[in-house]
Amino acid sequence: MKKLSLRARVLTGAVAAAALSAGTFGAMSANATEPAAAPAVAVKADTPGASTGSTGAAHAAPSSENLQQSTHLTVAAATRAAQATLEAAESENQRITVAVVDRNGNTVVTLRGDGAGPQSYESAERKAFTAVSWNAPTSELVKRLATAPNLKDIPGTLFLAGGAPVQVNGAPIAGIGVAGAPSGDLDEKFAQAGVAALAK
Repeated sequence: MKKLSLRARVLTGAVAAAALSAGTFGAMSANATEPAAAPAVAVKADTPGASTGSTGAAHAAPSSENLQQSTHLTVAAATRAAQATLEAAESENQRITVAVVDRNGNTVVTLRGDGAGPQSYESAERKAFTAVSWNAPTSELVKRLATAPNLKDIPGTLFLAGGAPVQVNGAPIAGIGVAGAPSGDLDEKFAQAGVAALAK
């Protein structure tokens, strides 16, 4: 076998070292980009309400004892009530705004009648919120201010006549608020027309 010159030996060693280094770096790079496997979590599947997925792990659902169901108006029903309220006011040539809120006080629908004042929008929503919060017409709640004047300081409330709760079995599920008529009594009369429309 022919001996390699010094220069050839140096070049051959450098090429071999470079190849070895590239292989090692590539392996390290490949390992660095591979995600680590998630640790397995074992959950007993024999608990009530547990369901097992394709992976075999169980997904526990809350038991019915930990749940509470509530009743809410549909958007269609809330709109129907608001429209009935608006029509009752228009039949008496009154320009009002009506708001319907759900059990949690969130606005579902608000209709501002033609010519209703700009202040009526917020007032209607706040009256509806107040009615559902205390499950009482706001005309009745106004009387409570005599003994508990700080009630009016609760954010989002308005203790003026014109709000009516919508009830199912005595529990509030929504509130209807009206503002814009010359008196709170008229506002509340129109709100009650909206409540009545839901019973039909």
